[in-house]
Amino acid sequence: MDVFGFAQFPYISGALKYVEALDFKLDELFFDRAFTQVRERGKERVISTIGDGIKRQVCTDRTSAEKELLSYPVARILVSCINDGYLLKRYALAEAKSSYDLLKKLSDVELKDFAEEFDIVSNIDEREFVIHFTDYIRHASAIHEHEWKLINRKMDHGWVHLSKEKFSRIIEEAIRKKIESGMPLDVPPHICTALEEELKEIREALGARKSEFSIGEFNEIMPGSFPPCMAHALSGAQSGVNLSHSMRFALTSFLLNIGMDVEGIIGLFRVSPDFDEERTRYQVMHIHGATGTVYKSPSCDTMVTYGNCVGKEPLCERISHPLGYYRKKAWILSKNSPPKEAIDKTYIQKE
Repeated sequence: MDVFGFAQFPYISGALKYVEALDFKLDELFFDRAFTQVRERGKERVISTIGDGIKRQVCTDRTSAEKELLSYPVARILVSCINDGYLLKRYALAEAKSSYDLLKKLSDVELKDFAEEFDIVSNIDEREFVIHFTDYIRHASAIHEHEWKLINRKMDHGWVHLSKEKFSRIIEEAIRKKIESGMPLDVPPHICTALEEELKEIREALGARKSEFSIGEFNEIMPGSFPPCMAHALSGAQSGVNLSHSMRFALTSFLLNIGMDVEGIIGLFRVSPDFDEERTRYQVMHIHGATGTVYKSPSCDTMVTYGNCVGKEPLCERISHPLGYYRKKAWILSKNSPPKEAIDKTYIQKE
């Protein structure tokens, strides 16, 4: 692979070797005027992570390709200087997702070779890719859609058959894991200081993104009163974690029960690795009562049964339902009974 390929896939070992061969000092990248555009692109890369995702730039010559390639380590250093768990996950996910369409455009042989970068051994059987079930489980376990369960895949003597699209999705997950596990970097303090202007812009964008779920859609709803299980699920969803089907249902029904609107919930899941707006809208509307049945969030016993009870605390011992926790905690925090309309929104039907 040449520099144009490395600019598209900057996290592979060949790209690292290419950067090392350029033979410049790290300080030059952050202090030299010659690298101003590289630093700007690195900042842009991180801010787009917080928004709609990273868009790969078209490189027309070696110089533009090298700038795009070098913007990757700059972006990783910027993210590491901030060292925010939410941003770390979002960044790793965004880099991986931006690679997905590029992976599908590779030839079958190129994609097979690319997978070896992540220790995924594969074979090509007619028009399908075949990987060992251990590699499949290692990466597909984070994908909770029903079709990805091993029992639903074609398997022959321990080898799983995948379309090129699904094989690319497995590699995308491997990319996400590699990038996320490699951060935060141990960045020298003087480098973070030199990048303070870029870091300020990123922190502002990050703060605005985080506030969307506590001021906008939530409105009079009180996130501080969420039970531990729902707070955990919400944090995961905001960070782009692919929640299990049962946890996604629990979180969606809970948010609907306490008054969050449909569009707000769809927006919440937009950062999910496998987000499909049409399917998500259908599922949220179904839980909301589009078919005539308004679903109530699962009880604590059901949450335990499905392994979704997380971070249990003393108040949980006296509560049998997440909605009951929400009501009680809101009362405790306000040191008074919650307003009647808040109670009405909390309960779609009696517990």
